[in-house]
Amino acid sequence: MKLTKKSHACVRIEKGGQTLVIDPGGFSEEDAALGADVILVTHEHADHFDEFRLRAAMENNPAAEIYTLKSVAERIAAAFPGRVHTVGHGDAFRAAGFDVQVHGELHAVIHPDIPRITNVGYLIDGGKVFHPGDALTVPDQAVETLMLPVMAPWSKISEVIDYVREVRPRRAYDIHDALLTDLARPIYDHQIGALGGADHQRLRPGASAEV
Repeated sequence: MKLTKKSHACVRIEKGGQTLVIDPGGFSEEDAALGADVILVTHEHADHFDEFRLRAAMENNPAAEIYTLKSVAERIAAAFPGRVHTVGHGDAFRAAGFDVQVHGELHAVIHPDIPRITNVGYLIDGGKVFHPGDALTVPDQAVETLMLPVMAPWSKISEVIDYVREVRPRRAYDIHDALLTDLARPIYDHQIGALGGADHQRLRPGASAEV
């Protein structure tokens, strides 16, 4: 599979002529989801879910489908009857040649006074790639490539390091990094790489890797 990092939390995965896109949100490129055969959305926050980007992708490919949780599906399903599917923790499905398992239920705690919303993560092709959205969900099976939320209002670097240690992926690529300046990146790269116990790498937006 070819994995391409887009800005912030969005990634594109290509296999066998099919394309899967996860979280083309408002911090991602406007064309981040164009050409997708299937789109997965982890939760409703604007940096992960952008209705404009989803509509553009769905109109660009009349066969494209969206899989997401209820709070997002309710906002887009009416425009694309039969093409938006609601999923939750424990679900498994096959779409555009990809096997997808759904893990997790809640967004990480931002602050005790802020109500938690729902959030799901997606495990692709039996653990080849795991994208947790905005949570530090640990799947119940091995993960080869972890898309690692490296910097967020709801986390600190010690939690990020411990998350890598708990998941124990072969490699971890940064996501959720739009708030992290280039000046600070070497600190994160060094600490996660030295302490996380996995091959920690960073892909710039538009860069790709085989996974």
